[in-house]
Amino acid sequence: MNRKVSFDFDGTLDRPKVQSYAQKLIALGFDVWVCTSRVADEFAPTRDWNNDLYEVTDRLKIPRTQVHFCNHDHKYKYFQDKKFVWHLDDHAFELSDINRYTTVAGIFVFGNNKWIGKCNKLLGIK
Repeated sequence: MNRKVSFDFDGTLDRPKVQSYAQKLIALGFDVWVCTSRVADEFAPTRDWNNDLYEVTDRLKIPRTQVHFCNHDHKYKYFQDKKFVWHLDDHAFELSDINRYTTVAGIFVFGNNKWIGKCNKLLGIK
């Protein structure tokens, strides 16, 4: 069974509730990644540009090799040849493209807590 999932950072994994959910998945043995529209360190305007992201991912023990920077390109391009169960994001257009052009389930984090149920259902968690 595929156990690989992805979280956007800004507006998603930067939220404590989403961090708590990611931490739960990690404890259950899921392979948690971050896919962000941000620019990678080598393209960032300052050396500390991604420090807030690294603070969260380091605390959650998400390896930096599992953080993908899209450098403002469309995320669906990254997911096209990848085997993720889902990607959780706050950007409707990104999710629409992910759902349209990939086999990865794009899940919207805004609104009520139905996103947790959708994520769990796809992962087979009750």
